[in-house]
Amino acid sequence: MPYYIGDVIKDPKKLIARTPEKFEETGIRVRLDTRVEGIEADRGEVLLANGEGLPYDLLVMGTGAEATLPDIPGTTREGVFTLKNLRDGINIREYIKDNSCRRAVIVGAGFIAMEMSEALRNIGLETSIVYRGELPVRKWDPVFSGVVLEELTGNGVSFVAHNSPVAVEKGARGLCLVTSEGEIETDIIIFALGVKPNTRLAREAGLTTGKSGAISVDSSQHTSREEIFAVGDCCESYNRMSKKWVYTPLGDMANKQGRVAGRNIAGYPMVFPGIVGAQSFKMFGLEVAMTGLDEKEAEKSGYSPAGNIIWGSPVARSMNRGQKLGLKLIADRDSGRLLGAQAVGQSGAVSRINTLSACLWSGMELDEIGYMDLAYSPSFSGAWDMIHTAAQILEKKL
Repeated sequence: MPYYIGDVIKDPKKLIARTPEKFEETGIRVRLDTRVEGIEADRGEVLLANGEGLPYDLLVMGTGAEATLPDIPGTTREGVFTLKNLRDGINIREYIKDNSCRRAVIVGAGFIAMEMSEALRNIGLETSIVYRGELPVRKWDPVFSGVVLEELTGNGVSFVAHNSPVAVEKGARGLCLVTSEGEIETDIIIFALGVKPNTRLAREAGLTTGKSGAISVDSSQHTSREEIFAVGDCCESYNRMSKKWVYTPLGDMANKQGRVAGRNIAGYPMVFPGIVGAQSFKMFGLEVAMTGLDEKEAEKSGYSPAGNIIWGSPVARSMNRGQKLGLKLIADRDSGRLLGAQAVGQSGAVSRINTLSACLWSGMELDEIGYMDLAYSPSFSGAWDMIHTAAQILEKKL
């Protein structure tokens, strides 16, 4: 959605994976504008808002997630938005155009906030990010978060740290965000404070939820009732690194879980093999990516972690035109096993993290990673890639 709001994607239809008509062609009936009020699990029936009951033998829950809003006055005012689905994106874009918005405030500093800051700057809005912490994208190492902050401010985004929203009020020429440290006049406010799993129907139906608050599932996507499956942003996933069931709502995982549930329903048994937590975003001229665990998560999972950051070139030095790439590896002191990785740079960050995700998936140790066979060309790396170098340096520190 940020790319639609930022006018990179012109046609919202390109964001629709499959239309109701396409579903109908394959024998699947789609009922839009139809609210489910409850599930009678013992009777095998879904209750609709119009009083109709739909019987089922098998049920798949894909209720997704809900955008988080702070419990403060004024969040229902016109011009205040969250961004969770295509309709939200369309509404934001139309509001900006219809009201000739020139100023925007984003509350929150996760990767959706980062993408939105670029989108809003791309269409000429004066943009401010309000955040209760000191640095954006706190899941990344503070050194890398500092690089992200430099990219924000270098592209005209104001980062207002150590501020929490208190209220949204009517301003002199639009809206006013009242914070713990003052007031900010703006034309539009977007709350990007994360999401929580939409589990009301599941809980009322008696399904078990996990420690994260999301629906508990097994590796076949079964819930605590064998005939009910759950997939996507409403349910948990198994993290192969922490060996825990966690809540990590990302679109690629939702697609995979849906495929697994469908295969099992169709009689072609399959399990969802879990996640390692790979994720990335682009912001202005910066690639930012990570996978696996950071040191705190690793300690909580019973490891003895060590980490190290190196800086280098995403291409061979002879081909470098000033690009810098930062790469951090985290490994277990006892086993030498890779536990996580983070990267930030103008190019090459995502490709390194994708490679290191495969290493995590395979349970590789640093000594293997330091000499593994990678495709070499000066346009893409040196003969010794930064992955090799980072692995060898960290191994010496263990």
